[in-house]
Amino acid sequence: MARTPAPAVGQLLGLAVPALGVLAAEPLYVLVDTAVVGHLGALALAGLALGGVVLSQVSSQLTFLSYGTTARAARLHGAGRRGDAVGEGVQATYLGLAVGVLILVAGQLLAVPVAEALAGGGAVAGQAVRWLRIALFGAPLILVTMAGNGWLRGVQDTRRPLRYVLLGNGVSAILVVVLVRVVGLGLIGSAIANVVAQVLTASLFLRALAAERRTNAISLRPDVPAIRAQLGLGRDLVLRSLAFQACFVSAAAVAARTSAAAVGAHQIVLQLWTFLSLVLDSLAIAAQALVGAALGAGEVSKARGLARQVGRYGLCFGVLTGVLFAALVGVLPRLFTTDSGVLAQIPHAWWFFVALQPIAGVVFALDGVLLGAGDAAFLRTATLLCAVVGFLPLVWVSLALHWGLVGVWSGLAAFMVLRLIAVLVRTASGRWATAGTPDTPPTAG
Repeated sequence: MARTPAPAVGQLLGLAVPALGVLAAEPLYVLVDTAVVGHLGALALAGLALGGVVLSQVSSQLTFLSYGTTARAARLHGAGRRGDAVGEGVQATYLGLAVGVLILVAGQLLAVPVAEALAGGGAVAGQAVRWLRIALFGAPLILVTMAGNGWLRGVQDTRRPLRYVLLGNGVSAILVVVLVRVVGLGLIGSAIANVVAQVLTASLFLRALAAERRTNAISLRPDVPAIRAQLGLGRDLVLRSLAFQACFVSAAAVAARTSAAAVGAHQIVLQLWTFLSLVLDSLAIAAQALVGAALGAGEVSKARGLARQVGRYGLCFGVLTGVLFAALVGVLPRLFTTDSGVLAQIPHAWWFFVALQPIAGVVFALDGVLLGAGDAAFLRTATLLCAVVGFLPLVWVSLALHWGLVGVWSGLAAFMVLRLIAVLVRTASGRWATAGTPDTPPTAG
């Protein structure tokens, strides 16, 4: 049998680069929003920070509407069933709207107690509630956008989502300046601008669905079995996401209990880690779309070849970034702070961060492969076990033994190494590579 050719770098980059733009657009908009509100004073800025954390934590737990939809749509697209692939987007959109409305109602009821619990009451909680009550109206639309990203990635179109998100956030970035500074609405203007961004972006994704209906035989009726299947996949991805949150929240808590300088250093290195994670996640998204399509088309050997090639790309990228950040150790941290105490603490985390780059490159790439194969149950279980066995015991022992940032980042390193072992073993086993579509029984290659 002829060996299936590996994907060209250009094929992966053609999907990954626009996906990176979508991933980066929201953090960039948040920077603009923060800069504008920051001129209103510390109280308004604290209210925005607190309200923003609540909304982002809620939405970040529902990313299965993107990743789960991509996995299911990609298989159908690979099988030559574009209409059915887009139909997954229709069902994900219904699911997003329903869950978004529940979040909106619950958020309005719980905004005050949640804000007071996080801020300890007082003026900051009041400001957060003012912002959150308005921004929550964008929650259903945020989830519609996630669903739209999911089905478009599944049909290997990452350019339209980039245009839609850039347009929505670009208009909102201008509007926040006008409403906050010119009209004088203050923090309320920021919340309104956020909702406008979500309305505009979600409308573009809904228009894309309407256009597909005109060219493909797509039903707009709710499909309960499909929605139930998406919820099952979503359950696994939500549990996986909660494991990540437990790790990073625990790391921040232990760093904060070490010293102010330690938590400052941890924040700087963690933000660099988060930035690089966006880049690696874009590669994972490309791998997810290509692997799902290959399996949907019944090309199991091609999917396995993709896994090997994407893993090599992730390793090469990780080695390059590790070398780069090793060279920048004396320069880059000083762009973030001049505090001598923080700078003295940074090396305790920095060299872990550098050493983990090749590992992260492979892990993120193979995560994308397994997500594309719909292997979310394995990823859920593996991530939870790696957190419980590797990270959480080590990080809390480090607090008791006063290991500081060395202990915190040792825990993160253990978490990543265990995840690497898990995804390598799973990928090598080939058990994830089952041909078929979401509505047909899978067959092993």
